[in-house]
Amino acid sequence: MTTPAESSLLEPIIDDLASQGWSHQRLVLSAELTAALAAECRARAAAGSLAAASVGRGEGQQVREGIRGDRIHWLEPGQSAASDAYLALMDALRQQLNRELYLGLEDFECHFALYPPGAFYQKHLDRFRDNDRRAVSVVAYLNADWQPEQGGALRLHLADGEHDVQPEGGSLVVFLSAELPHEVLPASRERLSLAGWFRRRGSGSI
Repeated sequence: MTTPAESSLLEPIIDDLASQGWSHQRLVLSAELTAALAAECRARAAAGSLAAASVGRGEGQQVREGIRGDRIHWLEPGQSAASDAYLALMDALRQQLNRELYLGLEDFECHFALYPPGAFYQKHLDRFRDNDRRAVSVVAYLNADWQPEQGGALRLHLADGEHDVQPEGGSLVVFLSAELPHEVLPASRERLSLAGWFRRRGSGSI
């Protein structure tokens, strides 16, 4: 059940998705939750549990740092209080998207993404060509005191031109997975985020 506080935070996202297909909202995550998630990501990196991200699916998966250079760790329920709090917020957003936009979103998957200095992710879409389950993408940023001159923007390739979003801690970017090409620009400092996708039941292929 979505609380009134959560609903007030999430309502602008619903409005933006309905009108333009994407939304950028600052200070959706509390400072405490942002810091706890960032600490968890760094602790998992120090323990060696983040793996080099791959591109492609199934047998075609490959690690290609010339395309993307982040290291990731998938979230699972029960792994930490901070992760559970974030997953609960995302489930509230899923319910609100279904209730107000009738998207039929069934579940949510997400992972920590740590980009070392200089790492990037080339322009891409989040929906696989042979699988239509991913419907709505969500990126939450975990970086304290981010400055524009440090780079690392999420570049959205919109119909009317490019739009850069700075990876400021506590902010959230939400967009339709099949419709918005985007890329991650290199940064001069370590860049932390949570990247996730709301999924429909889907047919498995398109």
